[in-house]
Amino acid sequence: MKNKNILIQTSKKTSVKKYSAIVFLLVLSLASCKKYLDIVPDNVATLDNAFSLRNEAEKYLFTCYSFMPSNGNPLANMGYMTGDEIWTSLDEREFISAGWRIARGNQNAASPLFNSWSEGDRQLWKNYWQAIRNCNIFLENVSDETKIPDLQLDERKRWIAEVKFLKAYYNFLLMRMYGPIPIVDKNLPISASEDEVKVKRMPFDDCVNYVVGLLDEATPDLPQRIRDKTLELGRITQPIALAMKAKVLLTAASPLFNGNSDYVGFKDKDGVALFNTAYDANKWKKAADAAKAAIDASEAAGFKLYTFPGTTALKISDSTKRQLTIKGAVTERFGLNSETVWGNPNSTTGFLQAVAMPRLDGANPVPVGQARQQLAPPIKIAEMFYSKNGVPINEDKTLDFTNRYSLRKAVKAERFYIKEGYTTARLNFDREPRFYADLAFDGSTFFKYDSPGNTDEGTYTVEAKSNQISGANNFGWYNETGYFVKKVVDWNMAHSENNVTYRTYAWPELRLADLYLMYAEALNESLGVPSQEVYEYINRIRSRAGLQSVEVSWSNYSTSPTKYTTKDGMRQIIQQERMIEMAFEGSRYWDIKRWKRAAELFNQSITGWSIYQPTSEEYYRVRTIFNQNFISPRDYLWPIQTYDLTVNRNLVQNPGW
Repeated sequence: MKNKNILIQTSKKTSVKKYSAIVFLLVLSLASCKKYLDIVPDNVATLDNAFSLRNEAEKYLFTCYSFMPSNGNPLANMGYMTGDEIWTSLDEREFISAGWRIARGNQNAASPLFNSWSEGDRQLWKNYWQAIRNCNIFLENVSDETKIPDLQLDERKRWIAEVKFLKAYYNFLLMRMYGPIPIVDKNLPISASEDEVKVKRMPFDDCVNYVVGLLDEATPDLPQRIRDKTLELGRITQPIALAMKAKVLLTAASPLFNGNSDYVGFKDKDGVALFNTAYDANKWKKAADAAKAAIDASEAAGFKLYTFPGTTALKISDSTKRQLTIKGAVTERFGLNSETVWGNPNSTTGFLQAVAMPRLDGANPVPVGQARQQLAPPIKIAEMFYSKNGVPINEDKTLDFTNRYSLRKAVKAERFYIKEGYTTARLNFDREPRFYADLAFDGSTFFKYDSPGNTDEGTYTVEAKSNQISGANNFGWYNETGYFVKKVVDWNMAHSENNVTYRTYAWPELRLADLYLMYAEALNESLGVPSQEVYEYINRIRSRAGLQSVEVSWSNYSTSPTKYTTKDGMRQIIQQERMIEMAFEGSRYWDIKRWKRAAELFNQSITGWSIYQPTSEEYYRVRTIFNQNFISPRDYLWPIQTYDLTVNRNLVQNPGW
């Protein structure tokens, strides 16, 4: 996207003031409405100048985009480190994560972490009320056809639609964090009375209807696909808007927000209930219909599940090609990736790859500090992936994982996953392809573009015991659990003795597999019994991952062979399938909360291998790293900062805070 790095500056003609009306309106400490873009030659920025000509208005359009979350940065992605999916070292060497501090129980109401209600950090997290205010200013001015005379009507409609989408998206991000929020459809003038600006939180269902309404208004005037990929890649299209509508409605249909008795009595100052605590099955039907519409639009626009196209320059096995297909669904560059419905070119992944990447042995080891290996999934995440038979390891009746922490030596047939002759844990054998594509571990192979001999025979190996190259022997730059996030590192990463090159990619905000999973989940819930269509969309993802269908896998290999035939059983399958397929993309944290399973899953111990030990016998002992403490229902919603409640007495705090 061009003009993406737009700075907001204060007019030199107008002094900066704090207007109480704005403070109360947005329930945060915003500067006055005299904050605009530096867009005119004499450095005097006014609203008249901002919307006088097309080029200047386009800069304001991109300012509305600039508040999109930087999800390609693990320190900025609110769902990445905040739950139980990834752990790291207490040393926090050049890796200070607010999300991880929330995961360790340090959220608070006095000074909330990731406070997107009344504070923002333009690098790590954004102030979404400020984003909504900018969107309102844009819509008010661009909707006035007497302004911007050189803006063509079709482009005007498209821009308005894009900003309506962004406004809906920023509202949804607030709702996902805080639940019920105020609806600020128009900016109030500075002359507004004190009573007018003391806005109230609206019932959650009203917020959902408002956001869906904006998305419905926006969709017809958006393009089906981006045709000028050089200048416009990342801008909003019809499939993106329809997919976001599906995500909003799926969230609203989920147990956290649909029939949650924990919120009985949660009311505003006038006694208005902020949640409808009666379960509404029709919400799942709406979510299913929206997801199917998004799938149809995405497939009509040419999106399909990604498959690694192959290469004539390298000699690689089918096992490695499968891994590159699974990884490539995330890491292939936006515009070339057939699966990425919406990528964010403003948030690329160089830092993410560096903190995920293990140091590798070879003629030229990866330099210290260039592969920081700090992202560490706990053992329970490794256990979450299926067996090679496509069922949970505690259900597989043909493979015994009761001794999964014992030791075993890899044989030649396993060499594309684990180095031949290497001793590692039983847990790491006989697993599905996504396990080996997503995770690296002591003894695992790590194929990439510069592998010796241009082949996956004898490729790089992760050696993670304390006296080995990937081990815990460098202050702060080591892996805390013994599992590494391989999925997010593009296979084109190359290194020499003195240099490392990461090929960055735009963060995939929405991909087609996500839509398939949303549709299967909503359809299973709305029908009340699994249908062939539910199976079909799950099986599309499983087939791409190298697994047999749900029906075949459970019938032949599971100790619960009829599990997939019931709504409750299929729900468990869909949820595990989603957690596997979307692993390490910042999805798990929000999914577990909307499923209302956080009190179950976020109160389990974080465990890892004994990484400070040098021998296999000592290293492969499970150790407890941390005992999480998720407090329900308090921790399901973010706290509003205590100060903001004193500024606007019409606001009420979320339960438990």
